Amino acid sequence: MFEWMTRDGRSYEERITLWQAASADEAIALAEAEAETYAADNGFGYLGFAQSYRLGGTPGSGAEVFSLLRNSALEPNAYLDAFFDTGTERQQQHCGTGL
Repeated sequence: MFEWMTRDGRSYEERITLWQAASADEAIALAEAEAETYAADNGFGYLGFAQSYRLGGTPGSGAEVFSLLRNSALEPNAYLDAFFDTGTERQQQHCGTGL
C-alpha cells in the first residue's frame, strides 16, 4: 500500500507483485524491499503494509493471484460501495481492449 500526495489530496495505491520465495515471510521481505525502492523512485510513501498469497501453481491465463476474505454485515451493494466503488477511484474506463 502506497500513499500519493497530489494537488487534490491523498491517493492510495494497492499493488500486486509476484515473487518466487520459499516462504510467506521471504516473499514479504522481497516485496517490502521492492516497495521501498518503488516509493523512493516515484516520490511517494510506502505505508509498511504487505500481504502474501501462495499461488497454487504456475501463473497463466485465469490464474488466481490474490484473494482476500473480509467479514462484513453490509449487504452486497453497500459492501462494494464502501470498499471498492466509493466514487474516488482513479481508474480507466473499459475501452474494449480486454484490459
